[in-house]
Amino acid sequence: MAQFNLENDMSNVLRMDAPITKGPMMRWQRKQNESLLSNSMNNCSINMSCSMNASTCKTPMKINKSLGNGKTPSNNSKTPKANKTPGKNKTPGKGSKTPGAADRFIPNRGATQFDLGRYKLIAENASKDNEMLSPSKREYQRSMNENLNGDALASKIIAYKSKAPQAPEGYQNSLKVLYSQNKTPGSCKKTARHISQVPDRILDAPDILDDYYLNLLDWSVNNHLAVALAGSVYLWNAGTGDIQQLMEMENSEDYITSVSWIKEGNFLAVGTSNAEVQLWDVENTKRVRCMTGHAARVGALSWNSYILSSGSRSGNIHHHDVRVSQHHVGTLSGHTQEVCGLKWSPDGKYLASGGNDNLLNIWSASQQSENSPLCSFSQHLAAVKALAWCPWQPSILASGGGTADRHIRFWNCSTGNILSSIDTKSQVCSILWSKEYKELISSHGFAQNQLIVWKYPSMTKVTELTGHTARVLHMAMSPDSSTVVSAAADETLRLWKCFAPDPQKKKEKSSTVKSTANTLLRQSIR
Repeated sequence: MAQFNLENDMSNVLRMDAPITKGPMMRWQRKQNESLLSNSMNNCSINMSCSMNASTCKTPMKINKSLGNGKTPSNNSKTPKANKTPGKNKTPGKGSKTPGAADRFIPNRGATQFDLGRYKLIAENASKDNEMLSPSKREYQRSMNENLNGDALASKIIAYKSKAPQAPEGYQNSLKVLYSQNKTPGSCKKTARHISQVPDRILDAPDILDDYYLNLLDWSVNNHLAVALAGSVYLWNAGTGDIQQLMEMENSEDYITSVSWIKEGNFLAVGTSNAEVQLWDVENTKRVRCMTGHAARVGALSWNSYILSSGSRSGNIHHHDVRVSQHHVGTLSGHTQEVCGLKWSPDGKYLASGGNDNLLNIWSASQQSENSPLCSFSQHLAAVKALAWCPWQPSILASGGGTADRHIRFWNCSTGNILSSIDTKSQVCSILWSKEYKELISSHGFAQNQLIVWKYPSMTKVTELTGHTARVLHMAMSPDSSTVVSAAADETLRLWKCFAPDPQKKKEKSSTVKSTANTLLRQSIR
């Protein structure tokens, strides 16, 4: 018979589709057997405990209560300790914890917000990518986040079954008083001023030249905006909206390369492609004089009282005294390529010149004909066109580089040292300082074609103004210093009200002016 058993075992092994009748039990079978065995043991122990303590309990309800609470029946009954269960066997409910006394430091999975935790992790990782966003965009994202999520972001991710006990009524922590004394009340916190992201007005500028090295826009103290469009110069009255054509080149191949208003606003200097500097009387629409002397086009102009400085593609800077017939009074030769940026300081002591040779030169007002500037800076890696002097610190100069440089750098021209620099990530075309706030605005080219308002000296972004579809080549500021006009290669002019005066400061200034006027009136009466 043994051989038949062996044959049967071999056939069972070789038949792969037959059920396995021998071998270790499956895990689910072991679990099922263990659960059946434990249930049977529990039933036996419960029956034994009930039969032994039935005589000691006053009422059957005591037994049910003790079993429901998971305590030893002898603890709730008045039976002496000698009547404990023989062998010191524990009842089934002895090891279980009472649900009402759970540890509050064990998380409750039912109340834990896993989705919120995942969102916070993603938001924390995404915050590193949002560092280059403008403050207005970050504020917009924060407000939308609060509106959509509500107080969910402030809630805790892990919830506990029992909360911490409340402090006694009237209790006040001394440390809370100590650390809350220096906090500014919510009503006293200064809110950031609103800067509109849309232009106040948009004007057409057809045929404006897309040339980085020209300066085709300027705003006078009489609220007249001068714009050079190809071979013509137009004047726009910002108060009335009237447009007037001031002049037009005789030769159709010639074009306007630069415009600049005199401080009084009644004369406009015009640089041309045929190396001339013309002076126009705006009120009478008449050309006063035509000054020659340059060997190439005049791309930059700047006034210092009655001295008009002009920069040419030849690299030379000429000083013209517009009061006399022999206007050419000096020549500065410090650049080897075209002069594209030229600005006199507010106090008239220094002249800053930037060129396509990547040099920034600082000249003294006493230098009439020199080849060596007072200071020469070569840190820029591209053409230096954007130049602006600080209105409250006349010796501080801001300069911006072209596409290969993209930096705004600040210089102390009294000491000849660089103060700071920042990478703007795009070509810097123009810079203007605000007279109302300690801020400045810069216009840029590829890739955003935007205007950026910076806080000085921290150089943090206040806001970004977008809307132009091509590089923003020129900027000018209104006489009241509240509005900035930008001219871009997309043939549009956009007016941005980005430096509106603070109403509170405006009231204080008006009250100060009134008190001063009253004081002068009283002195005159006496």
